[in-house]
Amino acid sequence: MDPRPDLDASPSPEAPPRASRPVEARPLPRTDLLCSPLTLGTSGLGAGTVPGSPEEARAVELAAAMLHGPYALIDTSNAYAGGRSEAVLGLALREAGIGDGRAIVTKVDADPETGAFDRDRVLRSFEESRARLGVDTIGLLHLHDPYGISVEQGMAEDGPVAGLQELKEQGAVGAIGIAAGKLDLMHRYVGTGAFDVVLNHNRYTLADRSATALFQEAGERGMGVLNAAPFGGALLAKGSASGATYAYRQPPAELVDWVRRVEELCARHGITLPAAALQFSLRSPLVHSTVVGISSAERIAQLEQMRGTAVPGAFWEELDGLGLPATGTR
Repeated sequence: MDPRPDLDASPSPEAPPRASRPVEARPLPRTDLLCSPLTLGTSGLGAGTVPGSPEEARAVELAAAMLHGPYALIDTSNAYAGGRSEAVLGLALREAGIGDGRAIVTKVDADPETGAFDRDRVLRSFEESRARLGVDTIGLLHLHDPYGISVEQGMAEDGPVAGLQELKEQGAVGAIGIAAGKLDLMHRYVGTGAFDVVLNHNRYTLADRSATALFQEAGERGMGVLNAAPFGGALLAKGSASGATYAYRQPPAELVDWVRRVEELCARHGITLPAAALQFSLRSPLVHSTVVGISSAERIAQLEQMRGTAVPGAFWEELDGLGLPATGTR
């Protein structure tokens, strides 16, 4: 997934206080983890920082706010910020600990130099993550963006899924997931029955419902469902006049015009576009937790404010009347 945070709107003036327990904590299916309605993404955490720098210290402060914030899960990856995301989270764990009921979940990634993504690479990726985070076990480990290999290679005896299953059998990993965007690939991996959790991004939003069938299938299999990037990366947070991207690409004119009409609809109902975009995912019975990337502790307060926003039922009825635009995702 793209390294930029999903939410990019004006922050609230105050960061949230440390919470004793995560809000609305409930079990994430097929795992031993709790989840909250929101999960914090860390794709940009620590990007561009070097060990011992003031910039790193500020990133660690943000990580500590996440680890003691209102939400149960913090989402990272071996590849995020070139490994700096996990390294910063590891520093925060050592300096500040982690709040009750919280957990860090991460992902295995292809070798950044060779592109290799097989069993051996999964085991190395896991060990790299474990060393950076300073933990012995990980409650949920995803196969991340396996675009450089076929599904047949992914499921082979020496493929990455075999490595994930090996780690799970050893007790080093509690549950395994598939995290990617492309729906054809996601359907095939979910259909194998090998995974406990699915994470898809940018395809279940106000503007795009194309992941509905994927999430329905995962739910029928009893899997945990994580919906990432409810703002489409930026457009549904910044708005139609911002020039922002959708799913990390320049949006089609049809989509920009559709967002403009949704903004008018939001104004008539006294809500903001970002609040409506977030509430779309939060209200869905298909989604166990919505993953939002953040770049400051103030964003957590902003998310909590939007999480509590009441959206009138008439808004959803009128939104359905607008139809859906072409988004360019698949």
